[in-house]
Amino acid sequence: MDNAILNSYSKISNLNVSRETCNEFESLISMIQEKNKKINIISKKMSEKEAIRERHIIDSAQIIDFVDLNCNTTSDLGTGGGMPGLIIAIVMKHMKNSMKINLYEKSYHKCVFLKEVSKKLNLNTEVIHKDIFEIKNVETGTIMSRAFKPLPVILNLVNENFKKYKNIILFMGNSGRKILSETLKEWDLDYEEKKSLTDNNSFILNIKKIKNKIS
Repeated sequence: MDNAILNSYSKISNLNVSRETCNEFESLISMIQEKNKKINIISKKMSEKEAIRERHIIDSAQIIDFVDLNCNTTSDLGTGGGMPGLIIAIVMKHMKNSMKINLYEKSYHKCVFLKEVSKKLNLNTEVIHKDIFEIKNVETGTIMSRAFKPLPVILNLVNENFKKYKNIILFMGNSGRKILSETLKEWDLDYEEKKSLTDNNSFILNIKKIKNKIS
């Protein structure tokens, strides 16, 4: 593997990325590119290898230090093309961690892709072809979600549909600071932040507890 590729993955300083892990990340990139010719897994303008590596793989992998590693499951809500769920599943595999990653996705075609990748890379995932908003009393460890729904919508979803969970990891973009400020008017949140490795204007939100001020 090219040293430049290995160096790009070394950005994830909290994760000792092995050559084997990098190889599987690169395999995933190739599968995304191939499937993207048929269905919209990611934006066409971001479909070059370097863009996928930086914008999707590294961006997703950086949350690993927020994932509760002591639970049986982690849930990715509206995973789409598998970001961050597939990436975290690859990391878990090489950490020899037996935690299962539940991938919730309502698109049939994306679910087919998620299953193909999971089988080819031998990942411990369960692809759940359902609308997460219609599932009640969910129990899991970490909840994660990337580019799925706005922060207040996800908080309502977790509050109403999840019976038990450890924490919620969310990716906040350029308008994230304003959205968080507005959200805190209606929600009490016990949270911490981490600056994004891939975008100076973005950050990762790790929420431990939520309470609706209105209800």
